[in-house]
Amino acid sequence: MKAVLMLEDGKIFSGESLGATAEAIGAVILNTAVVGYQEMMTDPANAGKILVLTYPLIGNYGCAPKFNQSKRVWLAGLVIKEKSRIYSNWQAKQSFDDFIKENKLPVLAGIDTRTLAVHLRQKGEMLGIISVRDLEAKSLFAKISNFRKEKQKSLLPEISVAKPEHLGAKKARRKIAVLDLGVTQSTINQLETLGLGLVLLPYNTKAQEIARLKPDGLIISGGPEEDVALEEVADNLKPLIGRLPILGISTGHQVLARALGAKIVKMRLGHRGVNYPMAHPASYKGEITVQNHAFVVDRDSLNKIKAVKITGYNLNDRSVEEIESKKLKIMGLQYCPASPGFNEVNSALKKFTKML
Repeated sequence: MKAVLMLEDGKIFSGESLGATAEAIGAVILNTAVVGYQEMMTDPANAGKILVLTYPLIGNYGCAPKFNQSKRVWLAGLVIKEKSRIYSNWQAKQSFDDFIKENKLPVLAGIDTRTLAVHLRQKGEMLGIISVRDLEAKSLFAKISNFRKEKQKSLLPEISVAKPEHLGAKKARRKIAVLDLGVTQSTINQLETLGLGLVLLPYNTKAQEIARLKPDGLIISGGPEEDVALEEVADNLKPLIGRLPILGISTGHQVLARALGAKIVKMRLGHRGVNYPMAHPASYKGEITVQNHAFVVDRDSLNKIKAVKITGYNLNDRSVEEIESKKLKIMGLQYCPASPGFNEVNSALKKFTKML
């Protein structure tokens, strides 16, 4: 069935509809990773987005429940070049086709994703709409305009746990509270590998309630960056700064920076992929990281905050990727602390456990 992707600047890409035939409107973003399509679809950080995968062949290794990063697919829509007709992977439980149909995800295939990627890199991320039945440019543009005018609701009540959930070792020496803005299964797995006891908390948990649990540390997870409830989350956290070790991951890093008084600014084109180089100025060492963000902490506003240092920056554009304060016992990671291998733990998470 014929379908189109129309961007808010009027550019139209025609292709074929897969999965659900519903219309999808959202910010159109790129990801350059070669693998990980299931993880990206189920990552709450991508909630409400139309994701464009630049790798040309999708679905060749199928899907399996063990690779889900959360309880469901959060994307508004997906755009790909070509769907593989077969899949081959000993861990696969179903095809990509069955997965998108089961999750009722609108998918547009047959798009020249190279041209689309170049267009977005030149113009920047923007709103777009995937449509099957309505193919008229004027009508689609009106829908995008109306979407932009609508008051956006918070997705965190759907994404976050509704009540505290206990995970990890029951008799663990260390107990960590995790403020769930969209925590990924990968992060949970790594924390459990470290032998930590975990309690997942709703996104709007007050500082007094967190303190009452007497955790050894607090982690603010990743999640959707533009959510309207993030300001409230930052205000809730302010009383905890300096009282216990805190780690902010991705969006949690931005929330922590807000609570400290720093500004958050939008990038022209986000960092979304698996090969982003980062440097640690104190050690002169480099690192290749996984990143998925369109906002960064403003360097100038951060430099005005005493006792907080920038401990990592992106080598391509010098944007802030890591902050730390030994005095306040806080760490912030803009990049995703991905596991370096099976049952292995990212060095940044190990570093945080030493602060406990």
